[in-house]
Amino acid sequence: MRVLITGTDGYIGSVLAPALIARGHDIVGLDTEYYREARLGPDPDVSYPVLAKDLRHVTPADLEGFDAVIHLAGLSNDALGQISREVTYEINHVAAVRLATLARDAGVRRLVYSSSCSVYGRSGEGIVDERSPVDPRTDYAICKVLDERAITALGDDRFSPVFLRNATAYGVSPRMRFDLVLNNLAALAWTTRRIALVSDGTPWRPLVHILDISQAIASALEAPRDAVHNEVFNVGSTAANYQIRDIAMCLAEVFPGCDVSFGSTDPDQRSYRVSFDKAARQLPGFQCRWDLRRGAEELRDFFERVHVTEEVFRFRAFTRLEQLKHLLERGQIDERFFWTRA
Repeated sequence: MRVLITGTDGYIGSVLAPALIARGHDIVGLDTEYYREARLGPDPDVSYPVLAKDLRHVTPADLEGFDAVIHLAGLSNDALGQISREVTYEINHVAAVRLATLARDAGVRRLVYSSSCSVYGRSGEGIVDERSPVDPRTDYAICKVLDERAITALGDDRFSPVFLRNATAYGVSPRMRFDLVLNNLAALAWTTRRIALVSDGTPWRPLVHILDISQAIASALEAPRDAVHNEVFNVGSTAANYQIRDIAMCLAEVFPGCDVSFGSTDPDQRSYRVSFDKAARQLPGFQCRWDLRRGAEELRDFFERVHVTEEVFRFRAFTRLEQLKHLLERGQIDERFFWTRA
């Protein structure tokens, strides 16, 4: 299958693309390269062509000849609304729906859209599933909800979207991120011997390894149409819903000798427990293979192998918000996040 993946230079995309090539797919990437400095460990696989292009500049010709599109690209951090709500909306909603429309018109048969469990917001004590009301608390999550609704309406006999609401990702990537809860706390433990939480540790988060996300995307890409057409799947494991304090205590075991501290002023009001039973039941060939303990051990071993220091951990490119602030301050991107110079 010939597949266009948007966001191949990102945290998930740089893992997903080689995995799909290994499954026999013909991959072309597309990325605006905001995070090209976020390299850690072995170099990313660059054996496939990549269009260095802003998502907002995609043309109909860019989509001709593809069987499927996997949409990962976007401003992928809840805090990015702090910089510009307007640009977040322009890239994460307007450009995403435009991409889906162009793909449909170009004869693309399937769109796999990477959504997020953050659409559930603050769901209370119960466990939510794909039928539950959404409660998006950030610009990022609001755009995900808007995209799902608009792209669902595009589905027809020729164009089949499927939506994957990923749990909070973790794990090793050649384009590393340290602004994700497990990656961040693990790196903090490794480099400072401290596990410092800004909350009291009670909020719930479901976690999922990027290799399990990649497996879910592959399953959605290859599944029979009837199994996935206009369906929403939460991606993760129901057993992998954790309170933040449970994540901290697991890390304290994997990184012995760390001090664990709790706060009380976390402005992030999200807390949600999610059922992932639908994907386990209906997404052909998908099952999660990773859990919290194994993921923490993978990160520890990786940090030791590539000699991660506190300076490396704090490097701006590994945090989405800090990298975009840097590009703006240097004048490398303008107020609408278009490149002004290399």
